[in-house]
Amino acid sequence: MPNLLANNELMAAIDLGSNSFHLAIARLDHHEVRKLASMSEKVQLAAGLDENNYLTEEAIERGVACLARFVGRLDTVSPERLRVVATNTLRQAKNANVFIERANAVLPKPIEVIAGREEARLIYLGVSHTNASTDKRLVVDIGGGSTEFIIGKGFEPILTESLQMGCVSFRKRFFANGEITEKAFEQAIAAARKEIMVISRTYQKTGWDSATGSSGTIKAVKQILQGLGMTDEHEQITFKGVKHLQKQLLKMGHIDKINFADVKDTRKAVLPAGVAVLLAIMSVLGIDTIAYSDGALREGVMYDMLGRFASEDVRDRSVQALLTRYSVDVKQARRVVKTAQNLFEQVQRTLSLTEEDGDILRRGAYLHEIGLAVSHSGYHRHSAYLVQYSDIDGFSQIDKNRLAHMLQYHRRKLKTEGYDTIKSIAGNDLVYLTLILRLAVLINRNRSKQENLTLTLNIAGDKKWQLGIIGNGDNIDLVLSDLDEESQFWQKWGFVLQINPVK
Repeated sequence: MPNLLANNELMAAIDLGSNSFHLAIARLDHHEVRKLASMSEKVQLAAGLDENNYLTEEAIERGVACLARFVGRLDTVSPERLRVVATNTLRQAKNANVFIERANAVLPKPIEVIAGREEARLIYLGVSHTNASTDKRLVVDIGGGSTEFIIGKGFEPILTESLQMGCVSFRKRFFANGEITEKAFEQAIAAARKEIMVISRTYQKTGWDSATGSSGTIKAVKQILQGLGMTDEHEQITFKGVKHLQKQLLKMGHIDKINFADVKDTRKAVLPAGVAVLLAIMSVLGIDTIAYSDGALREGVMYDMLGRFASEDVRDRSVQALLTRYSVDVKQARRVVKTAQNLFEQVQRTLSLTEEDGDILRRGAYLHEIGLAVSHSGYHRHSAYLVQYSDIDGFSQIDKNRLAHMLQYHRRKLKTEGYDTIKSIAGNDLVYLTLILRLAVLINRNRSKQENLTLTLNIAGDKKWQLGIIGNGDNIDLVLSDLDEESQFWQKWGFVLQINPVK
């Protein structure tokens, strides 16, 4: 992929957090991301989840209205240089698709819902680039609906985890009426400790040299403790300081009576819950001091985007890791990739496919046989399942969904409902990519080099495909026989596959 981002060009990231929505606009300056402007609004999307995990209409309207305001700041940023990521609340909401559909109508780029561990990876990327360190460090990010834990060194994460606890969700559970009581604190801390104990042993065994926190809760705690003179000589949060803050909150007794300087009203509402989570983290993991990093998810998203522009896409590293993990026949995968790319390049302009479409096809071609590690029978379904439900660095849920469905339909008979499903996920583009992958897999079915075959693919209208084959040898007769059967399968999707052999 060419480098699409030159020095001084703008890039942006929008982070749809469970508590706050954030926009950051930056420019590339000698391979560093320099933030130029930012916006933040306490949308509190997680507070809009009802008892059945459905977002209320009011919460949806709050979120979409905020994004519309953000878009007003993006007129100088190309959509290709923008990413919009959503976190825990849209992972949990049963009607997340309703919000996403309405938000995408406003946004210049579709929302990517990212998994918890992918969120953790991006947070670490943001922290490590913003606060350079040679330490092996623990990074903690207390969000509105989830809390991410990462151990890493340099720019590389070693352990990533996301736990279901956050300042908004814990406020709803333990401080819903606004009262700050010892019982509420005890219950909140106990609930957080229970979550953290699941990962404590693994994290403490791995170890770290220093601890860093990011995002709103830890920023607010640091500001309060600085004002009270309760940080250490390096202006780090101390466990003693957080315990003191808990006592101060208990004296105040209600969120309406919180009167610390520089703490906004929207932060006051979730402060006791955030403090409870932080106390549990520090006590269970034995953290005495924790520094604060201004870099977090949105900065990580931009650095990840920068890597994609510079052909250092973590998704490609992840694909290679999956090939190793599932003992894939790499030579065969490369043969399918080569054929798929050849066919894609011939029809890309005619079908209005993008470079990103080409990336999806290439990754699907590499991964199409990972399901063989489960079973040979119906391995395409296993391949789809492994992609859909694995934590894969760099891939959003949308990425995985597209790949999984392409893999599910890359072989065997086609059914009308399969066409409807794929089209509903990503329109005609994903249909085209699936058909190209089917051809590439079929042509390489004998698992040997196809140097004696020359392929030409033409589109006569988007549903009539003409495949020309020039070649000789026994293999071409087998390929032609398979393609004749394939052309019958395509009819179920309303496509005509015309084969033009030249021996």
